[in-house]
Amino acid sequence: QLQVVESGGGLVQSGGSLRLSCEVSGFSSYYVPVVIGWFRQAPGKGREGVSCMSFSGGKTYYTNSMKDRFSISRDNAKNTVYLQMNKLKPEDTGIYYCAGGTSLDGSCHGNTFEFDYWGHGTQVTVSS
Repeated sequence: QLQVVESGGGLVQSGGSLRLSCEVSGFSSYYVPVVIGWFRQAPGKGREGVSCMSFSGGKTYYTNSMKDRFSISRDNAKNTVYLQMNKLKPEDTGIYYCAGGTSLDGSCHGNTFEFDYWGHGTQVTVSS
């Protein structure tokens, strides 16, 4: 079974950067492409997609409002997917979740229903 564990959250000033990590395990047992996504949930709001990618590489997705500041990448040697967040704003504050799923063509579109396995989340707080 696919498992994902996030890390790397914290407190940062507005304009600063953070890199979140998502360690992935259990992916080798799947015969269809695995996709890994990042989502976030601000206080009092629903969970929204940030970015996602095929775990084997090639296809990525970004929510339009974040693609200029956030970047998703992977390190196959470490079985880890990263979310690099730059120029952070107070409205980026929230709990960030990593999630895993499968996709027949390796694509993903940042929707929660595309992902079945979720981490516990990591808190990101951006101070003004």
